[in-house]
Amino acid sequence: MAESITVTTPGLTSIQDLGRLRGSRFGQMTGGASDQYSADVANALVGSHRTAPLLEIVALDFGAVVSVDLLVAVTGAPAEVQVGGVTRPQWEPFVWTAGEELTVRGIHDGLRVYLAVHGSIAAPSLLGSCAPDSVLGFGRQLTVGESVAIDVDGPPIDHPYFRVPLFRLGAEPASFTGHWTIDVTDGPDVHEFGATAARLYDTPFVIGDNTNHIGLRLTPADPGSDVPRRDRSTEVLSRGVPIGAVEVPAGNEILVLHRGRGVTAGYPVLAVVTATALSRLGQARPGQEVRFRKVSVPEAVDGYRSQRRSIALLRSRVANAFASLRIPTHTDTTSTQHHSVPQMESA
Repeated sequence: MAESITVTTPGLTSIQDLGRLRGSRFGQMTGGASDQYSADVANALVGSHRTAPLLEIVALDFGAVVSVDLLVAVTGAPAEVQVGGVTRPQWEPFVWTAGEELTVRGIHDGLRVYLAVHGSIAAPSLLGSCAPDSVLGFGRQLTVGESVAIDVDGPPIDHPYFRVPLFRLGAEPASFTGHWTIDVTDGPDVHEFGATAARLYDTPFVIGDNTNHIGLRLTPADPGSDVPRRDRSTEVLSRGVPIGAVEVPAGNEILVLHRGRGVTAGYPVLAVVTATALSRLGQARPGQEVRFRKVSVPEAVDGYRSQRRSIALLRSRVANAFASLRIPTHTDTTSTQHHSVPQMESA
């Protein structure tokens, strides 16, 4: 019989992965987990491939029961995580016991929590990714009573009496202070803003309510402050835009395009959020204050490489720990999808 996770409290939860890297050439948004770092670490902690599907829980409480003992990891924003009423740690793997309810409550400081499983979560795929696309109507939020098929290829290891943590793998938690400093590099149109470009770094911004995975709208924390202004009167033609583009439309707000952005846009791009800062921005809540910090491209690349090295070291520790306990790990996507549902498309 297929094993499954049955949702008792759905909140705002979807099945995600790291998105479709090949989508832009087809005019398809990239999508994927808004906090790529937390999602990547969650899968690393359970020995699953970094692109394996996992649950993204946004802001609201979540609950579910599982049909088989399952090794899981919960990362992302701070929250109260319990299994059968017993508190479990974030940023370390633990056992979700069959028949007991796992709950995630009180998400705070950040916005998104990620739950990864050892094995695989079955999900339809579009262009090689299960990432939802609200424009196409692909993927969806989980509903109460819904069962999600999982594939488990080995029993988890747990202490039969004390349920003490079996692993201390030293994953580096993301920082959640409620204050967000977001690193950006110069955008392709920075020279068109003259001295007003400095306002991006001198002005604290507040995230607006009309914000989602497509992009964030920010206004100056002081309504009397101005955003950067373009000093050209020529029209900006629609063109390809990167994830993280900081656009300046008319009015007194700026836009930051996130992973659900369309692939073209027509506003001037003052700056581009770095890859590591995009994960931080994916955790910022409406109403919270953001400050931007300018970094060079080499600094941005170094920061990304440092983060990748940190995750690689974590995966090495996980592989060693799991090997000593004879827990299999999944190092490629085929091993995590061997019982997945049929692909909608495999381009």
